[in-house]
Amino acid sequence: MTWRQAFGEVVRSGLRIEETRLEPLLALRAAAGLAIVVGAALWLASPAYAASAALGAYSAGGATFQRSWRPRKVVALGTGAALALSTFVGYLAAGRLVTFLPLLAVWAFAAGMAWAVGTTAGIVAATTVGSMLVTITLPTSAGRALEHAGIIALGGVIQAVLILLFPIRRWAAHRDALADALAAVADYARRLRHDPTAPFDPEPLMTARDAAAVTPSQARTRPPALHGPRGLAERIRPVIAALADPAVGAPAEGPGRDRARELLDAAADVLDAAARSIRHGTPAEVRPETLDALRVDDEHEVLEGPARQAAERLVELLGEALEIAGSGCPPGTTPTPRGPADTEFLVRPTMLRLVPVVVRAVRRELRPDSPVFRHAVRLAAVATLGYLIAARLPLGHGYWAPLASVMVMRPDFHRTYARAVARLAGTVAGVALATGVVRALDPDPYVSGALTVVAAGLSYTLNRTGYAYTQCFTAAYVVFLLGMGGQAWEQTVPERVVLTLLGGALAMLAYVLFPAWETPRLPGRLADWLAANGRYAAAVLRDYAEPSREHHADMRRALLGSREAHAAWQEAYDRARREPVRPRGLTSREAEEAQDALKGFGRAAMLMESHVPRADGRFVPEAERFAEALETDTAKAAAALREHRNPDWGRVREALHAWPDAAGDGSPVVRREAELQKRALEDLATAVSRTPLERDVGSAREDQRVRATLAAAGDGAQPAHPGG
Repeated sequence: MTWRQAFGEVVRSGLRIEETRLEPLLALRAAAGLAIVVGAALWLASPAYAASAALGAYSAGGATFQRSWRPRKVVALGTGAALALSTFVGYLAAGRLVTFLPLLAVWAFAAGMAWAVGTTAGIVAATTVGSMLVTITLPTSAGRALEHAGIIALGGVIQAVLILLFPIRRWAAHRDALADALAAVADYARRLRHDPTAPFDPEPLMTARDAAAVTPSQARTRPPALHGPRGLAERIRPVIAALADPAVGAPAEGPGRDRARELLDAAADVLDAAARSIRHGTPAEVRPETLDALRVDDEHEVLEGPARQAAERLVELLGEALEIAGSGCPPGTTPTPRGPADTEFLVRPTMLRLVPVVVRAVRRELRPDSPVFRHAVRLAAVATLGYLIAARLPLGHGYWAPLASVMVMRPDFHRTYARAVARLAGTVAGVALATGVVRALDPDPYVSGALTVVAAGLSYTLNRTGYAYTQCFTAAYVVFLLGMGGQAWEQTVPERVVLTLLGGALAMLAYVLFPAWETPRLPGRLADWLAANGRYAAAVLRDYAEPSREHHADMRRALLGSREAHAAWQEAYDRARREPVRPRGLTSREAEEAQDALKGFGRAAMLMESHVPRADGRFVPEAERFAEALETDTAKAAAALREHRNPDWGRVREALHAWPDAAGDGSPVVRREAELQKRALEDLATAVSRTPLERDVGSAREDQRVRATLAAAGDGAQPAHPGG
């Protein structure tokens, strides 16, 4: 992608309206918290204190809209405390540049490294840098600074109290994550009716697993319906895939295929009903004809062999799903799932025990090639440079420039540029709107406070529709807030627009000068995914060779590792497609073909998992040799991909050749699935294998293809950025 194409995509992404479900009740509660602290501060103290109170309450309320599996009140309290601390420390160092700039640089770097913990931590940390920049202009002494910090923390406390007193959709994020996982498997079942080899994106299952990790206190209050369905969705997915696949399941045509489609449609209906039940906390309702379709009649059933086994297993799992969703059960008696479980619940560390987890996560990212580390360096440099430049300009409120930079910067190219465009557009629109209102009403501090609350409420309401539209009302909120503090709109409007433009330009320039491109990392990400898939496939095969609880647990751990590697590849691949960087190591076509091949390899392992014998099941001794060959060859091939060499599958071919076509121990189905794995690996080798001459020619052809595309679109031929 060229720079011209990248900018076009950035503008479209920054101004796109996201179609998402609004949450007006949550927005109303957060706005009410802001109104309480602003009104009380205006009545009991002064507009300056009201501004500090508004900062804490607004930021704490906004943080509760971020996706977090911890209780919203904990997020609000943590945000308020972090804002208070950054504000007070900033006050103490604000007297001279020689003390404030080093503090700002260190704090911004730490905020950038917070992305190693997660998105919510990174966003809240960036907000603390913004509070340090904004509120250093308010107090006149250390005592006053402590008072303002306390008021900011009070804003977070008020939001937490309102969440405690007026709960809205308890466990909403956890319910939505689990319901989305069940709905994703339901959608997969419907797609399998028409395409027996349809792909499946495991991200909803990964999100549901992340949501299932709870602290001991959360485990005591978690609704019963949130305990078991995630594991059922995990077990149902390979079963419906095996039922639909003609190679190991129902025949491609005839009555058997019609029966498989009927079962898949019924499975989709049951899973959708369970998803609705969990999302809304109501009993599941399933059509009678769906339940009739799930009856496997010994006398009239047309499915045979492995397909019959998959159908019986599917009916059993769907029955558990309906029971857990509360169908036919009295309130409060939802049964516990009968499937195996390693632990009673997935453990999430408490806030006190989170410190060593954060330290380990940050330590892993402290390396020069880490996107998080490079983001932290950019954030520290831009915050200090923006503050210095703005301080030299003949404008007030110079902190707006570094504030704009800090709030738009993200660890990747596309989101940084898209947010910069969105922030500028939203700021201009919001300032124009607020200016018109101020000119028409000429409000006093109390009316300005009311307008501040209204603007904040609209910002909360549109929180998930797109950054530009949220920023529009955030900008209006700032204008009204400054008006409440006595700042004339004639001073704030042009300053905010110019300094926002400066801050956005600095953020965009910083990524060009010190990038963290994903395009050069694609071969490494692909190698990680291949190695993880190899370990997963080998673990499944070893469970056939010697069925046991230990091998079941190994298979589960390998599956989770494979999913993490797949998610890392997918994120890198999506980012690379939007970067104005010339492909290195993998062209776009090769990356797409390699991705399809590895998806097929993982799918073959999943099909094999659906027939894994129980702990006392039949042994398949040939599987052990094939597992060793598969794990060895995929590990060596991963190293070859990183070094831009061609992979080789010699051991895999030899092991499969030594595996009899028709063994007498019940392994023919497993062998057919092993053949699918070998074919997928050969497709991968075809996608990435090239001679040195072919690599040079392929790179040249890739450039020619890009230029031809631009010429056909009338854009001309713009060279890609040479970096990366």
